[in-house]
Amino acid sequence: MHIVTLLSNPARRGLDGATVTALRNAWGGGDVLWLDPDVAAEFAVAQVPGNFWDVWAEMQALGLDLVIQPAEGRQKRMLIADMDSTMIGQECIDELADEAGVGSRVAAITARAMNGELDFEGALRERVGLLAGLEADVIEKVLAERITYTPGGATLIATMKAAGGYAVLVSGGFTNFAAQVAADLGFDEHQANTLLIENGKLTGQVTEPILGRDAKVAALNAVAARLGIGPDQVMAVGDGANDLGMLGLAGAGVALHAKPAVAAQCDIRINHGDLTALLYLQGYARDAFVG
Repeated sequence: MHIVTLLSNPARRGLDGATVTALRNAWGGGDVLWLDPDVAAEFAVAQVPGNFWDVWAEMQALGLDLVIQPAEGRQKRMLIADMDSTMIGQECIDELADEAGVGSRVAAITARAMNGELDFEGALRERVGLLAGLEADVIEKVLAERITYTPGGATLIATMKAAGGYAVLVSGGFTNFAAQVAADLGFDEHQANTLLIENGKLTGQVTEPILGRDAKVAALNAVAARLGIGPDQVMAVGDGANDLGMLGLAGAGVALHAKPAVAAQCDIRINHGDLTALLYLQGYARDAFVG
């Protein structure tokens, strides 16, 4: 048995009953369950429809996300999340680079790295090198003035934790940002790279080894083992190429507003909804949300 979930951006509430009913009827599904009126609905089907991705494309054109997944084990016991452009709306290194006057150069490298066109570790070293000499107190300025949280993040974490879940933030970015983001959103722990600072200025280097794709996979395995669960009980969310390892390993790997090359390798793609979509995918109704 599989569950089909239809989702709209909660800010638009654009999911209408006629669309849901028509799709349920076309696929011979079970009763429709509304998780949130005009935002999220689901129904069961016996198997994955052969035209799923064709219909997915049609739904995208309507501003709707469409996901199908096995019914068993949908509610996960652990969340592992990327930070930049996932839990927050920015790439921290790009914001620092903008303050340093090299924003366009660094942003171009970031875009290529996140789309899988460049080696992540090498690209990070190159970008950090361009920040050499930047006053370290600019980090606090960027945190205060430039960083915004992706809607639904705190609710996602609070709701999963209330149900006994555990939340881990793993970032190819920097601990200077990850520590604050983790505290604000309620993560249980965080891992990220460390910018080296001397005499109040960035040296242009990070502590080795760099936390990249392999380290995120290792973090998923290590924390899951510590919790006594398997990867199948983990939900991972990210947007860049360095997230693909953990997205592929997790029982539910969610590509959230992801780079095209990343989304193409993931079966669960959220392009319109916010982070509360990850709760609807697990079968949580809106009235079960915490916070």
